[in-house]
Amino acid sequence: MIIGYARVSTQDQNSDLQLDALNAAGCEEVFHESFTGKHRDRPILSQCLRTLRAGDVLVVWKLDRLARSLKDLVEIIHDLQKRSIGFKSLTESIDTTNSAGKLIFHIFGALAEFEHSLIVERTKAGLAAARARGRKGGRTLSLNENDVKKAAAMLSDPMITKAEVAKHFKVSRTTLNAALNRNGFKI
Repeated sequence: MIIGYARVSTQDQNSDLQLDALNAAGCEEVFHESFTGKHRDRPILSQCLRTLRAGDVLVVWKLDRLARSLKDLVEIIHDLQKRSIGFKSLTESIDTTNSAGKLIFHIFGALAEFEHSLIVERTKAGLAAARARGRKGGRTLSLNENDVKKAAAMLSDPMITKAEVAKHFKVSRTTLNAALNRNGFKI
């Protein structure tokens, strides 16, 4: 079967152009959705993807109707290929049912992987530069060293409980225990 998927972001947008193109492309069934493409979990798209069987072809009017990011697009198409389902985008003339279309899509996949690698490299370089300047990542501590010393002093009084000390510093008992352990106090 040739199955179409059309999407508009809001109820105000008109999908007639997409629907006409999908019908002209010979789609036997068309799934239509009014939902933002920002989210990968779209109910009608999920239903459409579940409907597809080996040998079917999914057709979209334009690539951005199926996915908003290259990464999501590549993941969806790879899933279709694993299930022996073809893919066509009418506007970009991509057709994974032939060799040229498969080549183009492999190039997209390589670009997505390259983009991911660049992001990882930049993140690591940024963290290394921050460490070189003496900055540490992560959340700021709820209790500084002086607070921990005061908490330990308070806890040396057997009449004061950990719950009371935690409440005094406006932290949970778990946070108090972690701070005490981090600073070498075993109370």
